[in-house]
Amino acid sequence: MRVIGVDAYPLGWVAVELRDGAFLRAMLASSLYEVVTASSGATVIGVDIPLGMLPDRWRAADTLAADTLGPRRSSVFRVPPRPVWEQTDFARANRLCREITGQGLSRQSWALRPKLLEANTIWERHPGLLFEAHPEVSFRAMAGAPLAYPKKSWAGHVKRRGLLARQGIVVPDEIGPAGQAPPDDVLDAAAVAWTAHRVATKAAASHPDPPEQAAAGPVAIWY
Repeated sequence: MRVIGVDAYPLGWVAVELRDGAFLRAMLASSLYEVVTASSGATVIGVDIPLGMLPDRWRAADTLAADTLGPRRSSVFRVPPRPVWEQTDFARANRLCREITGQGLSRQSWALRPKLLEANTIWERHPGLLFEAHPEVSFRAMAGAPLAYPKKSWAGHVKRRGLLARQGIVVPDEIGPAGQAPPDDVLDAAAVAWTAHRVATKAAASHPDPPEQAAAGPVAIWY
């Protein structure tokens, strides 16, 4: 069984592929389409990007996931309604978000728009292939408790790599061109791959449970 976990990073996407739950390879791609094209044989692709937006409200998945993370809760951002993402500039999107929800949109969230739209297009065209995961939610599930240290700290890096190893995912020191990606993004992709394996083996849970429903399918963060 082969699955892939994908994490966005500044230059594109970093992906980790597992075979029967163990590390197989890591790769870099400029687009998510490249990862999907190279994924022949993968039964599930987990992505750390929101999949599915609701027409008129914030998603429950984001609030529920954040509530489990303790000091890491700020790593989950709330996803505005779909019409907000259909705007072409931040000012219009922010104004519409306030009109619909009563609250504004952060520029950090808006910066993810190109990757979010790309991922959602693939999700809608290939039902059952892509599942949304969040690395911190996955690591929290592995640890059984929120992680004390942020992922960019040394202690946080060591803890996350150790959690993956205990799950049978040993990320080698040499991973080829993917080694150019930031270390935390590689580990995040591996954590998403862990969740993808759980989805493929019917062992995953979700926030919320059951998922909310958008026009294109179920909306949830899996772990």
